[in-house]
Amino acid sequence: MKSLFKTAFVLGIIVSLSSCKNDLKPNYQYMPNMYESVGYETYSESDAFNSPTGLKGKEGQLPPAGTAKRGFVAYDIPNTTEGYNFSKTVVTSPLDGKAIDMKKAEELYVIYCGICHGTAGDGKGKLVTQEKFLGVPSYADRQVSIGSIFHVQTYGLNSMGSYSNQLSQEERWMVAAYVLELKSKL
Repeated sequence: MKSLFKTAFVLGIIVSLSSCKNDLKPNYQYMPNMYESVGYETYSESDAFNSPTGLKGKEGQLPPAGTAKRGFVAYDIPNTTEGYNFSKTVVTSPLDGKAIDMKKAEELYVIYCGICHGTAGDGKGKLVTQEKFLGVPSYADRQVSIGSIFHVQTYGLNSMGSYSNQLSQEERWMVAAYVLELKSKL
């Protein structure tokens, strides 16, 4: 009985090994392009994103029309002199007063604003004392509101550039509230 099992086992192995290979018919590959992929030269030109729109590969990087990124809230005041003057009339922040973390707002102010405006808001930051920028105003000398501060952070004004790429809208409102706190101390 044992020899019958041994013979059947050996015969099963021989049949299974011989059935896997057939020299007359080639074996099939599942997803052959993964086994034999096309080699591309690094940094070479590609036709992967060419389209009839003439954007030369940029359409894969553009967001679809009519979309906005998650968490985005539109800011409707235009980047004009009239828009800046109108922003001075905005005296309330959309953030809840209790939700503003003044510690974080201070950290953001020191990182992004303090280098020019000074940590006290007196217009005597490191770049001003080294005479890299001149004419940075003190907050005590300016008629500003929380809306005008946010507007200037969003679009920039004179030599100051926009900080809308570095700071989110919520962070800009927090920094604007902190600037008003600094102004009250001057």
